[in-house]
Amino acid sequence: MQELLDWLEYIEDDRQQRKIRHTLKDILVIVLFATLANADDWVEMALFAENYQDYLRKYIELKNGIPSHDTIRRVMGMISPEILQQLYGKWQDRLNQDDGELLKKIICIDGKTMRSNKRGAGKAAHIVSAWSKEDGFCLGQKAVEEKSNEIVVIPELLDKIQIKGQTVTIDAMGTQTAIAEKIKKKRADYVLALKRNQNSLYEDVQEYFSDEEFQKRIRASGNYKKTQEKAHGQVEIREYYQTEDIKWLSQKKNWKGLSSIVMEKKTIEKDGKRRIEYRYFISSLKADIEQISRAVRGHWSIESMHWHLDVTFREDANTTLDKMAAQNLNIIRKWSLSILKPAQMTRHKLSMRKKRFVVSMRPIQYLEELLEA
Repeated sequence: MQELLDWLEYIEDDRQQRKIRHTLKDILVIVLFATLANADDWVEMALFAENYQDYLRKYIELKNGIPSHDTIRRVMGMISPEILQQLYGKWQDRLNQDDGELLKKIICIDGKTMRSNKRGAGKAAHIVSAWSKEDGFCLGQKAVEEKSNEIVVIPELLDKIQIKGQTVTIDAMGTQTAIAEKIKKKRADYVLALKRNQNSLYEDVQEYFSDEEFQKRIRASGNYKKTQEKAHGQVEIREYYQTEDIKWLSQKKNWKGLSSIVMEKKTIEKDGKRRIEYRYFISSLKADIEQISRAVRGHWSIESMHWHLDVTFREDANTTLDKMAAQNLNIIRKWSLSILKPAQMTRHKLSMRKKRFVVSMRPIQYLEELLEA
């Protein structure tokens, strides 16, 4: 915690110094602590600070008292998201410094629209994030400009983060030859989802895996895995097929490092009914069914993170219109999620939302535990 406070001292403040009443350090500590303690908007954050100012003074000066909610909002709109993301990264690096690199990590890339951040005919902020499944941590993020899209932003995000030696997963929007080439140039591997917008590539892979004889060969070769899970009153059976037999693939030469194609067959059984879904992928990974199934299944982690932003932190209900402030709140929420997820706060297993509620009941006790762990 002390290291975090020290890092905050070095954030550059571009405001006119003679007019500053509340430091960036004060504002950021209030926002992070309040978010952990179940505050979702600027008014709730200011109320939290008012009620727990004696506790906050252990960490920050608050020379001119508690800032108003308008001041908190305005200052959060002045901080560079790049700087705040770096601070979040320093925190996570400090926690992970003894973890080692025994496991090839899955880095999931996907975008999310902040639906309430919309003014007039303009677009709501859309944030593309790179999420480390193993660490439960956002490696980086980038906002999509008004007249841009994810295809443009993903390569820019890849340039900002370290992916060497890891496996990058992206949904079909990012399945582009230039993105695959970027990943390989950075000495990482990719698992890219296919949908019908890839036209003949999707159809060729789908047709290959529809052949029962080919499926039998793959199962016999050992490049097959089957799992079964029970959840939410249904049974989910997942079957993974991977093959390096792709010399026939007419588009192979267009995809840098392409080594295998993959099919996931998901069978869902509920109330005596059965539904089957198929998903297809291209990958630079050689045949390794454990690694490929971990990557395919692991992409859900970023979707889970996006779900938590909406359900646990009520992001889509937040009407912050300033796009810079909205981006910074998005980073703070991801940071809070990273802190809360591993926390064992009671003898009961709690959801992330209930963990925030528990912190709100006794913030002094639980913030100490969370931030000094």
